[in-house]
Amino acid sequence: MTTIDPSSEQSGPRYVRVTIELVAEITDEQALKTAALAEVRDDEYLDDAERAQSVEAIELDPSGSLAHFIDPIALLGDIPGVELTSATWESAHTEYDPDDETWEEHPVD
Repeated sequence: MTTIDPSSEQSGPRYVRVTIELVAEITDEQALKTAALAEVRDDEYLDDAERAQSVEAIELDPSGSLAHFIDPIALLGDIPGVELTSATWESAHTEYDPDDETWEEHPVD
């Protein structure tokens, strides 16, 4: 957890970059793919080109399916005094050994 020195207060908004790393195990690739396709189909904010690109990503790789369920707006929710300014995320395959104490993310190409 990070603390901020109160004597360093600035006038105006302060921006904070929050970095979160998650490792998810896909236990049912077909269920994930079906749910992601439904999510894309029902997304009223996607135009036709974005929808086609999303469907292609889902068809190619289960990590593309998982990305459709990441919602940074929901993560921040209704935290008083905070407004989401920008968000980016990606999902990629990684080698993972839960027993390795020195494990770090190593994407699989």
